[in-house]
Amino acid sequence: MANAPHTAAQDPGPPPAIARRRVATATIVGSALEWYDFYLYASMAALVFGKIFFPQTDDAAGTMAAFATFAAGFLARPLGGIMFGHLADRIGRRNVLIITFVLMGVSTGLIGLLPTYDSVGVVAPIALVVLRIFQGLGSGAEYASAAVVAYEHADENRRGRQGAWPALGLNLGLLLSSLTVTVLTSLDEETLLTWGWRVPFIASFALAGIGLWVRRRVPESPDFHDSKKKQEREAAKQLPFVTLLRKQRRGLLVVLAVSLGYNALSYIFKTFSLAYLADFQDVSASVGAFGITLASATAIVAVPFFGWASDRFGSRKVLAGGGIASALFAFPFFVLLDTGNSVVIWLCLIIATGVLAPAMFAPQGSFLSRQFPADVRVSGVGTGREIGAALSGGLAPLAALAIVGASATNATWGVSLILIAGAVVVVLGSVFDQGARPVASPAVPPDSDTGRPSDRTPDRDDTRVSQSH
Repeated sequence: MANAPHTAAQDPGPPPAIARRRVATATIVGSALEWYDFYLYASMAALVFGKIFFPQTDDAAGTMAAFATFAAGFLARPLGGIMFGHLADRIGRRNVLIITFVLMGVSTGLIGLLPTYDSVGVVAPIALVVLRIFQGLGSGAEYASAAVVAYEHADENRRGRQGAWPALGLNLGLLLSSLTVTVLTSLDEETLLTWGWRVPFIASFALAGIGLWVRRRVPESPDFHDSKKKQEREAAKQLPFVTLLRKQRRGLLVVLAVSLGYNALSYIFKTFSLAYLADFQDVSASVGAFGITLASATAIVAVPFFGWASDRFGSRKVLAGGGIASALFAFPFFVLLDTGNSVVIWLCLIIATGVLAPAMFAPQGSFLSRQFPADVRVSGVGTGREIGAALSGGLAPLAALAIVGASATNATWGVSLILIAGAVVVVLGSVFDQGARPVASPAVPPDSDTGRPSDRTPDRDDTRVSQSH
């Protein structure tokens, strides 16, 4: 049980209320830095990197090349999710949270110190790709570890709200980075391209130092301790990733589906839209950046609401509802962007990134975590989620750019179809929720503290199904 008392055989840690506060701070701060880093990189890829790291190409080709480096980070994320997820299930969630945080912060800071193509030639874009890959490795395990820690420290009737903590951190990071981008895009182009873009990257060194201090105070998850005790009783040393592939393939497919759909939607909403407005609609970059700022501020309110809704109605229903609403918004999204009117564009981005994306992301902390038992939970969430993010989150903006660029009239209906497809996949993932399946046999030994089978992790959906059988 997520809030089971510690036993004498393990570190007693702080009182539960203090532990939850530390977990909240650590997961929110860590997720904020992750998404500050990633959205900052995505924005600079759209606005700056094509000109300073790939100047030998025209503007559109340079932007495509810069987005390719953005995709390289996504392609590294599955390796990070698998490797660090395995470690989190073996050596503890807390240790991995510290390792990944340092890796992300240092990689981001070093990007701000890179020389440009004009200074060192091809070495510059190569170094950018290498650091982007390291950034992706760290980020690959960040969400899974943070979401699982928040979920495992929660009471059963608050798993939706606490599982949404990483989503809240995401939007705080998105707000911070979008404010930063808004300030940067208000600079003249020469200042932005010479030194302005470097400042927020270098600032990551300081942010990483603060976050490291916070994360060192996080107590280890009670579920992890219980899992280790179970392995000791059974005298078995499990390899979490192997166990995941052998016994938890259905849960893995559910997580993969949700991640595929959500990341395609999210990154088209908040990343491709910036490039589309600037490159194809001749809208000032500051308009799109400020729209993302407004959307992030809205999401900071929306995420706790959808976390509460997950506890009230079930994470599966909230997730599916967000997917359905996103499908309905796929064509209106571009109708609103194409007006070129700043206020309408801001409203469009608020709906997409400030409401619809949180409706799908806030319930994922509890929904994805409950697909797996504790001994493979971080491995399962990290592997499935990051493979999905690599396939769709990194490639969807590239595909969208290619579709619009290939059209003589810059038509966007193909991108709207990508949005609809992503939404359908999210809904399908929620339909095949493994956490809502009743346990067919009571043969699984009950947990010594709770009397419940140790591999059950119900939230409200699961509870209803169990009671109905």
